[in-house]
Amino acid sequence: MSASSPRVGFVSLGCPKALVDSERILTQLRIRGYEISPSYEGADLVVVNTCGFIDSAIDESLEAIGEALEANGKVVVTGCLGANPARILDKHPRVLAVTGPHATEQVLEAVHKHLPRPHDPYIDLVPPQGIRLTPRHYAYLKISEGCNNKCSFCIIPSLRGKLVSRPLEQVLAEAGRLVAAGVKELLVISQDTSAYGVDLRYAPASFGGQEYETRFVDLARALGSFGIWVRMHYVYPYPHVDAVLPLMAEGKVLPYLDIPFQHGSPSVLKRMKRPAHAENTLDRIHAWRKAVPDLTLRSSFIVGFPGETEAEFSELLDWLDAAQLDRVGCFKYSPVDGATANELPGAVDPAVMDERYERFMQKAAAISETRLAAKVGTEITVLVDSVDGSKAIARTQGDAPEIDGVVNVKKAKGLRAGEFARVKITTTGTYDLAAEPV
Repeated sequence: MSASSPRVGFVSLGCPKALVDSERILTQLRIRGYEISPSYEGADLVVVNTCGFIDSAIDESLEAIGEALEANGKVVVTGCLGANPARILDKHPRVLAVTGPHATEQVLEAVHKHLPRPHDPYIDLVPPQGIRLTPRHYAYLKISEGCNNKCSFCIIPSLRGKLVSRPLEQVLAEAGRLVAAGVKELLVISQDTSAYGVDLRYAPASFGGQEYETRFVDLARALGSFGIWVRMHYVYPYPHVDAVLPLMAEGKVLPYLDIPFQHGSPSVLKRMKRPAHAENTLDRIHAWRKAVPDLTLRSSFIVGFPGETEAEFSELLDWLDAAQLDRVGCFKYSPVDGATANELPGAVDPAVMDERYERFMQKAAAISETRLAAKVGTEITVLVDSVDGSKAIARTQGDAPEIDGVVNVKKAKGLRAGEFARVKITTTGTYDLAAEPV
């Protein structure tokens, strides 16, 4: 790349789905001959990919835009907050352009308008797997855009539209390129992974000499044929999820499900308008663990939802006791502009919300600590994320990067980042494990 090639800085905020959007934009920028700058000062223009899901994320996005404007002066904004351009322009009228989420072409047009691209891009310098913002050994694989659900606290469908599934052949082709490039773990993401293919009416697909349908279980079966770790995120507990459990028992996909249950009280779930809220989730969980004893379940919950009574919150704590989830996150309810939950009566006092959050996290931490303690003395396979001298940071099959716990490996000489290793668990904490190589 010549010294005169224009340089674009990039800030990526929000969830893994936004991260994949950032990777696509970066890949296309490199294909078109732009260089990527690691700093504001070294960039000719900055792209900020925003999040607009909750108030704290909106504040973070607006702050990041302001920081980029102050440090660089030329800023293009994209992402979920871009679906409400007035919110951005009222605060930062100097931005060059604003686009909504998954708008790669519009971002490229804006960059090209304000920073003309070179006439002779070096296409051959772009690797076949594209530009990635994750370490070389794992990657997010986005299978769809948008969502058909109408949860009362969420505005994602208005930001990202209805469910649009990617053709199965396209998803598997991307997975194949990633595996060929050295990826050892694929993290499957979407807004509703269980609903994959419903908009395509489960269209038939062929890949690698095998016949599939464009649906959740066939996606898992096909990805399982690559022989690497496959981790399922954002899975709603529809009945057909049960069909994936045999693949986990066979070791085709990781025994891990990320299911956003959100609450344990049927009345609160009804007000939330959660899909599958009428399902007996505890019975499902017990059946899943019977079929796959080493299954790891992670979830997220909301406390302080409008109208939440002490009795309903107690139902949530009782549900958590019965479910014994391995990985748990919790959020205090926050109104989002445009969400129908804003119209619900019974706002919970912030002090009460804080107190319930603390009680919830104390119970979740105690459950996590107890479940991890049972692993002391066992030997497991881990994926090494980093090595620093005689210490390494790794993850088990039950740990997704960034959001779950880690395994702190001592006496790690000889271990390599991006490789699998066999370790013995020596001690545990509330969320993390300590181990030594076998």
